[in-house]
Amino acid sequence: MAELFDHMDELRRSARKAAVATLVNTRGTTPRKEGARMLVGEGGAVLGSVTIGGCVDARVIEESEDVLATMRPRLLELNLGDEEAWEIGLTCGGTIEVFIEPLGPEILERVRRHTLAGGRAVVVTRLDGEPGRKLLVLDDGTVEGTLGDHFLDERFSREAREAIASGVSRTLFLEGTRAFVEAFAPPALLLVVGAGHVAMPLTALARVLGYRTVVLDGRPRFATRERFPEVDELRVGIFPEVDELRVGIPSELVAEYPLIPSTALVLVAHDYKYDLPVLRRALETEVGYIGMLGSARRGATILKILGEEGVGDGALKRIRVPIGLDLGARSAPEIALAIMAEIQAVRGGGSGLPMCLKPRSFPS
Repeated sequence: MAELFDHMDELRRSARKAAVATLVNTRGTTPRKEGARMLVGEGGAVLGSVTIGGCVDARVIEESEDVLATMRPRLLELNLGDEEAWEIGLTCGGTIEVFIEPLGPEILERVRRHTLAGGRAVVVTRLDGEPGRKLLVLDDGTVEGTLGDHFLDERFSREAREAIASGVSRTLFLEGTRAFVEAFAPPALLLVVGAGHVAMPLTALARVLGYRTVVLDGRPRFATRERFPEVDELRVGIFPEVDELRVGIPSELVAEYPLIPSTALVLVAHDYKYDLPVLRRALETEVGYIGMLGSARRGATILKILGEEGVGDGALKRIRVPIGLDLGARSAPEIALAIMAEIQAVRGGGSGLPMCLKPRSFPS
């Protein structure tokens, strides 16, 4: 989602008009999920992708230019043969649907503000009848916009509230009307304890991947804006960012952030007086990932100390040390890449194995 808003900002600076193409329905298995977007700016600027490139995106770009010319939305249905389907990741021929509309940022900007503040939202976009009409439903009970009919608004609002709880986006056909129900959640949080040399490329890479990033350190000369230009600071504006670089006692500061399944906690201070207090606090929560920089020997020592304090084996197994996937990393950027690769594997349920070793099906 952060990528979408960055692209919107970029297009605002470079083009007068833009179209947004959203993948709203697929039949088959594709590497892009419903909600994947491409922005096409007046003059040819293209940002993002609804698939992974190739013939499908080329067709979407062509149709987007027509939408910009007429300023009327349209639903594009693409029937793919086996060869075309294989190109974008489908195991056999199928159908995908892409909704293309002129970019009207008002509702999406509302979503941006709400999710950056920690809230959840759903945008319902009508696909037929009066295509492009939108209904915004927030987790605080707010409902804005309309699909063009009060009864439809009530019916799809109920589905939107379910989508807020499940986080699943999908196209629904209700009461003779098709609409895309899209769920938005707060950006995943990367909480880094320690403002050392690994933390700098780590936060930069995490931001590219759409994470909200926070660096905690008790040493002001390490925790500086010059060293961490990619960590967003708290500021006042139309889109206030909620990420900031904090200075203080890490074990106390950690408690100020949501240690929930979507949060990744990374300890790179390499200091017992930082690591142990933070780990004690984190292991009492449902934080989704806990990784610590250090050798296997150092990790074993910390695990032993925690075990002697009464921390159970199940909790200790949550701590990943040494941190990261085995990429043969040596430099700080390489180590940061190994860490983020492991975090992504944990979040996505991946094995960490090379893709070529995974079982695959081929078109007949």
